Amino acid sequence: MKRILAKSALVLIALAVPVSAAAQAAIEGRWANPKRSVIVRVARCGNAYCGTVVQASDKAKATARRGGTANLIGTQILSDVQSDGNGVFKGRAFDPKRNLRAPATIRLIGSNTLVVKGCVLGGFICKEQRWSRVG
Repeated sequence: MKRILAKSALVLIALAVPVSAAAQAAIEGRWANPKRSVIVRVARCGNAYCGTVVQASDKAKATARRGGTANLIGTQILSDVQSDGNGVFKGRAFDPKRNLRAPATIRLIGSNTLVVKGCVLGGFICKEQRWSRVG
């Protein structure tokens, strides 16, 4: 009986590991903002995820410069992003247009949509965008 329970426990652990790793890896990739004017690469950064601008339109670069971000490309706009479970991630977001950092919630909807929401003033003012996966 002990042997059967031990084997069952090992099987359950083995099945749980790939599911957990797959759920976390789903956030990784290249994502476009709604206007497709900015492409962000989300990847592992130590024990968390971060999102770095890898491509931007001239208009997006100019808007960021006016907000105080001299070089939009290479700017980390998501940081310290960690899984909160069930496709929800928590971290920090940077808005280069307003030169503002805020707590953020990122929700993975399906495999091709990220909902990125940042809030300031204790959640009183929030901004949300739906990003699409770029192939």
